[in-house]
Amino acid sequence: MLTQERRDIITRIVSEKNAVTVAELVDELDTSAATIRRDLTELDKEHRIIKVFGGATSINSVSTGEDAVKEKLLKNVEAKDEISRYAASLIVDDDFVYIDSGTTTLKLIDYITNTKAKYITNGIVHAKRLIERHLDTIIIGGRVKAKTEAVIGSDCVDVIRRYHFTKSFMGTNGISIKAGFTTPDVDEARVKAEAVKHSYMSYILADHSKFGVVSSVTFAELKACAIITDREPSKQYEDETVIKYFQHKVAGKEN
Repeated sequence: MLTQERRDIITRIVSEKNAVTVAELVDELDTSAATIRRDLTELDKEHRIIKVFGGATSINSVSTGEDAVKEKLLKNVEAKDEISRYAASLIVDDDFVYIDSGTTTLKLIDYITNTKAKYITNGIVHAKRLIERHLDTIIIGGRVKAKTEAVIGSDCVDVIRRYHFTKSFMGTNGISIKAGFTTPDVDEARVKAEAVKHSYMSYILADHSKFGVVSSVTFAELKACAIITDREPSKQYEDETVIKYFQHKVAGKEN
């Protein structure tokens, strides 16, 4: 196979899968890992793909935009149910739980059964739903971001710094080996970063569509949080952090 032909195929595979590992390309193209790495380096220079540790992601996977809450609620509904149900089962008596704004974390509240834990959130809708469930609830004050219905800003960050959470359940717009956990908004990233920093254990609730996606701002490295998702990700992710995933029946790496 000619070099250009192989690189065209690599570009097509990365575009179709959104993210791919070196090992997967070796199997697909029946060539050496060294050759694939050279190809990825050149394709990255040509801005045809984005080379990351252990593989590559699509050039189109870098996102600067964000859907509104109503639009997000309609996406990957079954996956969010599985993820949220499992996440809720991790809450125990005497936990002080931070719940990040986001649609998957919002669904989490529907499955909470522990009434002895205390809950704090920067999500307006989240606080309302927690109260409706008769759960001990604190909402953080600050500036409201209308599109995501989240409380953000320096006042919000200052409040979070005063607390120490036993668990935090976080949303994310993207998960990448190279960029970590990302979100499009700088102020929202500051809030997320502070919540992770002040949590004994942080969980990222994210369906499979978030893997290989890079948004504008990193709020945490992969090693800072465990991931709860609905499909087995590439092994490169499991090498970096603890992952719990679901495939019809609960399976995968336990926390």
